[in-house]
Amino acid sequence: MTAKTTRGKGSNSDGAIVRVAALDDVPAIATIYRHYVETSAATFEYVAPDDDEIRRRMAAVLERYPYFVAVREGTVIGFTYAAPLRTRPAYDWSCETTIYVAPDRRTTGVGRALYEALEDALRRMGILSAYACVACPNPGDEHLTDASSRFHERMGYAKVGEFADCGNKFGQWYDIAWMKKDLGPHEPDPKPVTPFCELDDAGRG
Repeated sequence: MTAKTTRGKGSNSDGAIVRVAALDDVPAIATIYRHYVETSAATFEYVAPDDDEIRRRMAAVLERYPYFVAVREGTVIGFTYAAPLRTRPAYDWSCETTIYVAPDRRTTGVGRALYEALEDALRRMGILSAYACVACPNPGDEHLTDASSRFHERMGYAKVGEFADCGNKFGQWYDIAWMKKDLGPHEPDPKPVTPFCELDDAGRG
């Protein structure tokens, strides 16, 4: 099946095409993520995963959830995916979202295009709540800004909780904030979630 592709919406989408991630995208994804692991507190990993580990993680995500990349002129410039919020069945209608954009492509609309594709897929699956875990910058922080929280606010997420001193990186303690966006009504007896791979147009690149 051919992967569904969508052109980023709006005049500031940087001309990117959003499509389902493929194994050929792994080196570019690893490069983007390595930048954040090595220079930023946006992720609490200390060592950047290699291509094999990124490949393993992608395969695990795509067993149930969507994983998208943004591509401009043949180059992957960002990625986003969803994962379980928790593994117990009562959490099935909630998920955690992740997004990273190449540093030279931030503020171009690529993040919005990626999240719009992700949220559309999650709604079609029957996911009702999306959560994002966002690290909070310290005063004068060289390794983190509030760009992620501001991006999520623009996308309709609201802060629902904050944990103090939750992670240590670069010799600093960081708080984390949980942000939430409802993707559908929370009925007493919701329909079962459909895995992303079972959606009609969930082809892989």
